Amino acid sequence: MAHSQMAKTNVETTVLPSQAGFSVPARYDVHERTLVSWPPTEEGAHTHLESFRKEVEALVKAVAVYEPVTLLVDPADEVEARARCGDVASIMVLPLDASWIRDNGPIFVRNSDGEVAAVHFDFNGWGERVSFEKTKAMPSIVASHLGVQCYHAPFICEGGGISVDGEGTLITTEQVMRNPNRYTDIARDDIEQGLYDYLGIEKVIWLGLGLVEDTETDGHVDNIVEYVAPGVVLAQTVSDQNNPNYELLQENLKRLKSARDAKGRQLDVIEMDVLPYLPELNGNSPVAPYVNAYVVNGGIIVPEVDPKLDEIGYRMLEMVYPGRTVSPVPTVYQADAGGGIACLTQQVPGSGN
Repeated sequence: MAHSQMAKTNVETTVLPSQAGFSVPARYDVHERTLVSWPPTEEGAHTHLESFRKEVEALVKAVAVYEPVTLLVDPADEVEARARCGDVASIMVLPLDASWIRDNGPIFVRNSDGEVAAVHFDFNGWGERVSFEKTKAMPSIVASHLGVQCYHAPFICEGGGISVDGEGTLITTEQVMRNPNRYTDIARDDIEQGLYDYLGIEKVIWLGLGLVEDTETDGHVDNIVEYVAPGVVLAQTVSDQNNPNYELLQENLKRLKSARDAKGRQLDVIEMDVLPYLPELNGNSPVAPYVNAYVVNGGIIVPEVDPKLDEIGYRMLEMVYPGRTVSPVPTVYQADAGGGIACLTQQVPGSGN
């Protein structure tokens, strides 16, 4: 496995990442490791805590088969987390009150020398739905623990709200990145400029809405589209015209097919027309899209939902990610809490050399 070179300082700087030659790699690029947050006590307000922790334990062990895992743990949970995951993951102890590191943790960028740095974006609990006071400082603390340079971006960018190709293109939804609960009085051009400055992006492709069921995060893109290779995306669709997502997913499909990326390419759009729903829990039927999987070195961690649908979904993922082994993990309680496998993980990129 390729290992990244860490920047020599963790001091925040006024130089923009793009000016320093940094840009964000694709999720399918080589990883040095994966970061996962152990569900703290506060997550019990959103779903059954012990059941949620069992799922995260299974997730950590599944990822650890393919690459190193660092588990972020609140001091109050250190003993339990070490007992359950310490044999497969390194433990990083820091104040923590949320599990969704894809959204509230650092996003990592890399330069042409293979050096890795972190970007600490603002986070307001998905439009101030929830207050996560301890988590607000977490990205910079993680960067310090890892010994990487940290840039602080003065605006919100949740990792689940973006998909990147590693070659200058970013896909997002207007529902999340034009939402007044995050971007009051901020123009679209200014949002794009911020993405250019801090993630080295050259082109933003705007979709409309995320899934109807995605009421917690306002239409995150990781439930509806994911880059699987440069110029190639896996897009969620549904064949049932009575599904409440049918029209909005058709509109997104139209936008994807008419878009051009930073290299001027027309996208190759592969449709994932299977959208699995979990059994009713707490009065809801959570959705667990196969698009919201997590690519690791040599594998892909996927939601385990319904045996009949899983067979179709996994076969599709094997096709679009050739050479990667599919590893299913249970996802019921994370879906109940409003997230999925990709939301619970964040990759630290390798050197790319």
